Amino acid sequence: MEKHRILIVEDDIEIAGLIMNHLKERSYRVTWASTGTEGWEDFQSQSFDMAIIDLMLPEMDGFTLCKNIRWSSPIPLLILSARHEEDDKIKGLKLGADDYLTKPFSLRELEARIESQLRRYGRYHSQAQPAEKWTFAHGLEIFPEKKTAEINGVEACLTVKEFALLCLMANNPHRTFSKKELYEHIWEQNDVDGNNTVTVHIKSLRTKLKDPLKTPYFIQTVWGNGYRFVGAASHEN
Repeated sequence: MEKHRILIVEDDIEIAGLIMNHLKERSYRVTWASTGTEGWEDFQSQSFDMAIIDLMLPEMDGFTLCKNIRWSSPIPLLILSARHEEDDKIKGLKLGADDYLTKPFSLRELEARIESQLRRYGRYHSQAQPAEKWTFAHGLEIFPEKKTAEINGVEACLTVKEFALLCLMANNPHRTFSKKELYEHIWEQNDVDGNNTVTVHIKSLRTKLKDPLKTPYFIQTVWGNGYRFVGAASHEN
């Protein structure tokens, strides 16, 4: 019987090979990425039960990858690092990582930590059934699986990027996202000075949601910082 699916993001081929072989021998289904960007692409295109992420990665560092995954999913995140600094550990945990293992480590300890995190996640996952829709005051309903949103029963006809922006912010209510964070997370490209892409999409999204600019129901501008979702969740389902 196959076990859980695990994403390994590690640029050291020898370490990645050791971990993959060890986990495959124990029937885990393993996907390996050698860069942060590749890991993020794999995460978005496949379904995983856990991610093991090295901090020092090319293209996108492990901190950024952890942050991106955590904004989108509650799966367990285990950080691997050769760095022993306490600040790195604290930063990783604050970004949403569930555990931190310093190199060098034993494969038996890694396996035990994986099993522990998956047990906890399994208990949480069995209790928290995914909602078919997210319901908010002022008539907003978001349907994550169908990738659609409605206002007072009428489809808002959002573009793919507009829907992704809405879901990201609604899934992290009252968290202020900078334009840079939104652009790099949704468009998966480095932001550059003078880039108006996020501003244009947020303006269009607000129009389609009939969201008043001065007294917003859903998306609030945090002047000088970015945007945050302020919609009041309803327990109606």
